[in-house]
Amino acid sequence: MARIAIVEDDESIRAALAELLQKNGHEAVAVDVTEDVAASTLSFSPALVLLDLNLPCVDGTLVCRELRSRSDVPIIVVTSRTGEVDEVMCMTLGADDFVAKPYSSHVLLARIDALLRRAGGMSGAVLTSGCLSVDALRSLASANGQSVELTKNELRILCTLMRAGGTIVPRETLMEELWDSGAFVDDNTLTVNVNRLRQKIARLGVTDYLVTHRGQGYSV
Repeated sequence: MARIAIVEDDESIRAALAELLQKNGHEAVAVDVTEDVAASTLSFSPALVLLDLNLPCVDGTLVCRELRSRSDVPIIVVTSRTGEVDEVMCMTLGADDFVAKPYSSHVLLARIDALLRRAGGMSGAVLTSGCLSVDALRSLASANGQSVELTKNELRILCTLMRAGGTIVPRETLMEELWDSGAFVDDNTLTVNVNRLRQKIARLGVTDYLVTHRGQGYSV
């Protein structure tokens, strides 16, 4: 579980983000955006920050700069300000990623997980869904008292699907997740990895765990 700070003044968006994060195994904390936003954010000791730019008392770009001057915490800017100037400015000021509203929840989760992995925030995570558990630190899938070792790509695919909580994850999202590993990824590469993952899970006595949704993606 990673603690993620939400810096967002829109109550409905903040609540939706918190629900999404909590459903996917994270702890969500809402930051008071009427005081010293950077200090309030860092007081939670977050593993990652989701930062809106349109805040009531201060421009989010200034908050981004202040956060980076005080901490190395990963920052994802999530905003409706989609101009190239805003994106370049945020990245220059220290943001690690920039996601435009409206966004795909699957893509946002994939970006969050990618940053947490690079920062070490997910290194000890153990995920459980149904009868299957995954130890991300040891890259092991376990069920029925047995374990099987996963490759880096198999681990990324399985963790992404498990964190989606049964919803369909598009193939494009999974390919983006694998691409983040630095490997060349095309549609056939994803299919091969999913098939190998199915075979390994079957060795644990778990069948029909990965569900294919033709023309859409996969779920667990």
